[in-house]
Amino acid sequence: MTFTDELRAEADGYWSAILDHPMVRRLGDGTLEEAPFRHWVRQDYVYLIEYSRLFALGAAKAADLERMGRFATLLESTVNTEMDLHRSYAAEFGIDEDELAATNPSPTTRGYTDFLVRTASHGTFGDLVAALLPCMWGFNETGTRLAARGVPEHEQYAAWIEMYAGEEFTELTTWCKDLMNEVAAEASDAERDRYRDLFATSAQYEYLFWDAAWEREGWPL
Repeated sequence: MTFTDELRAEADGYWSAILDHPMVRRLGDGTLEEAPFRHWVRQDYVYLIEYSRLFALGAAKAADLERMGRFATLLESTVNTEMDLHRSYAAEFGIDEDELAATNPSPTTRGYTDFLVRTASHGTFGDLVAALLPCMWGFNETGTRLAARGVPEHEQYAAWIEMYAGEEFTELTTWCKDLMNEVAAEASDAERDRYRDLFATSAQYEYLFWDAAWEREGWPL
């Protein structure tokens, strides 16, 4: 049994909770009001900037050229392609580039990205992969499960579901799971326990990121 097989039961609990969240349910059936999703789009832009730093740190900490190259490719494609795609997607909701750039991270976005970057900076390569995995795995599961129910008529919501359920993102998720399994196979019991804790923390933040958008979370003062 691989490490991600061991994580599967716990992970399914997180993915099911995300799927049951009212924002995700309404995204899936097309009834979600656009205001919370616009909040999500703006916060996800902030998230992607910090997410890119994980790929840079992954390339720096990788022990071999193959892994270094994959993380470097992910960094380049996120910064130079995905960010442009996100700007174009945001524009479909009436959010221009200046508004995206002026977005302040919500408390949840700040907490999640600080956790990820701190883990990647101060932890091991395995720690970085464990903290990274829930983002890819969780979005792929959410997209796939929503797609199985049928995509909504709302064009932008349908595009979101199809992207994260699609072949390209599924392949990326499989790569990250395989990498986690490779790293865990070489780890001590104590390291594997730490990977589980890091995975759980990121998975909890994945849920909170949806909830913060639903509530349109901001700073109290």
